[in-house]
Amino acid sequence: MTKRYRSGFIDNARWDDIPLRDGDIIVTTPLKSGTTWTQMICALLVFQTPELPRPLSEISIWPDFLVRPSRQVRAILAAQQHRRIIKTHTPMDGLPYDERVTYLSIGRDPRDAGISADNNASNMNLGVLTEALKATMAADGVEPPPFPELPPPSESIHDRFRAWVDNPEYMFGLASYLNHFDTVWQLRERPNVLLIHYQDLQDDLAGSMRELAARLHIEVPEEKWPDLVGAATFASMKQHEDEVIPNRDTWIDKSRFLHRGTSGQWRSVLNDEDVAYYRERVTAHADPDMLGWLQPDRN
Repeated sequence: MTKRYRSGFIDNARWDDIPLRDGDIIVTTPLKSGTTWTQMICALLVFQTPELPRPLSEISIWPDFLVRPSRQVRAILAAQQHRRIIKTHTPMDGLPYDERVTYLSIGRDPRDAGISADNNASNMNLGVLTEALKATMAADGVEPPPFPELPPPSESIHDRFRAWVDNPEYMFGLASYLNHFDTVWQLRERPNVLLIHYQDLQDDLAGSMRELAARLHIEVPEEKWPDLVGAATFASMKQHEDEVIPNRDTWIDKSRFLHRGTSGQWRSVLNDEDVAYYRERVTAHADPDMLGWLQPDRN
């Protein structure tokens, strides 16, 4: 670990105690960029069946999310005999780097990520999360990390979006989103660092899955592809949301976690002033090439 990320329900120091294996896949993405979708695709490729053996969050766990004691996290990962798929929202500069491991990140237009994050925030059951955190910290014998002081949300989506744009807290705003993806972008030329765009998954899911399988050196029999691609569609994941969504007890309404799964949803929500407010700040802080890749329309 080169940089510490510790806030709210997250502590990346847990990675120090996790031995990595040859072939591990670490899905490292900013919040609301398609993490669960990417985990699902990887699990389908690894197991090569649309009927996964366990819920996705048990196959692909999130070590630095403080809802499981650290000993339990290590035991789960140590017991896994399949090719491991490990989830994290920790940027690359906070993760152990190992050339035997594939680091996979999915990028999304930050404006869509912000709108999706707004839906996510209002759906979190903070009471359940807080109790899980207390139990975990008691089991680990450590003090909980500081929780960011977030102001009460405005009733206006426009105000909430601008608050997301300006929020400096780790994981909770535009600055965190850009920082996370920048740490991946800087390493994109390395053969074990893979980037996928959310829009590409929407435009050509089958082609994107085939390309990812090739990059992961996974051979899939031709006859299995239709079922695997079908299971990775947003509609199929919604139908099986109890097996797909992470930490099922921490959401007020589980059906809202897989919200719309669309690109460009910001266009029907934000007004011209919101977009100008966002553009002024994002262009001041983001690498122009990275931003051009994240938002291909350049608007």
